[in-house]
Parts: sequence; structure tokens; C-alpha cells
Amino acid sequence: MSQGVVMAIDPGSSKVGLAVVRSDGQVLHRAVLAIEECERELVSLYQRFRPQCIVVGGGTGFRAMEMLLRRVLPDAPLQVANEAYTSEEARRRYLRENPPKGWRRLIPSWLRTPDKPYDDYVAVILAERYWRESSQGEVQA
Repeated sequence: MSQGVVMAIDPGSSKVGLAVVRSDGQVLHRAVLAIEECERELVSLYQRFRPQCIVVGGGTGFRAMEMLLRRVLPDAPLQVANEAYTSEEARRRYLRENPPKGWRRLIPSWLRTPDKPYDDYVAVILAERYWRESSQGEVQA
């Protein structure tokens, strides 16, 4: 069985989290971009990976991202995703995958804050949710 691919987007007001994730969970691409950089990158990633669907978080920045996608990728199927608790989950995952070094290890995990934006982790979680729901027959893309 061939692996499907989705491109997931966590739109925001100043930056965008992007991820390309296979149905087996493998992350093929992940990035955080300024809004101004995302149009070119979206088109490039779409042409490179040919995702079966673009999953877009329905929170902050959704309407503007939807308009951008309809303009630059008019034939791409879009799926709106519920972003409930994705930021919290992404923060925990980022901190787990990027453990502190040096004296920062002494800070309890609940007090640590990521040292860079982690919107790309949110996009990965949106893609994972899409795959989980589609395997249960809950998503139509």
C-alpha cells in the first residue's frame, strides 16, 4: 500500500507553521515561516509532495490563509481542522524532543518555555489528527 501525504498548516497572524506528513506518521517537512514567506513555500511544497489534502487549522488566521490557498492552489482540496489544545500539545512535544542543555536542565519542565516558535509542531499534530480521523472514517477529503 502506498503512503498518502497531507500538508498541514497552522495559520497565525504573523507566522505560519507548516508540515508535510505521511499517513504512517513520518514527517517529511516541517517549518515555521513569516506570513510574507509562506505563499512561495506553499506552492513549492505542494508541487514537490503532491499532498492529497491540505489541512488548515481553523483558528487565528484561518480566513486569510483560506483566501491565499484558494488563490495560489485553487484545485487543492482543503480540510479545516479543529485546533483545540494543539498549542499545548505542541509545546509539550517540542520540549520533550528538544531537552534543555546545561543549567537549563535544572528548571522544572512545567516552567520551561520553548526557545523558538513551535508552530510547525502544531501543524504536525493537525496532520496526525487528520490521519487518525481519516483511518476511522471521520474525514472526507
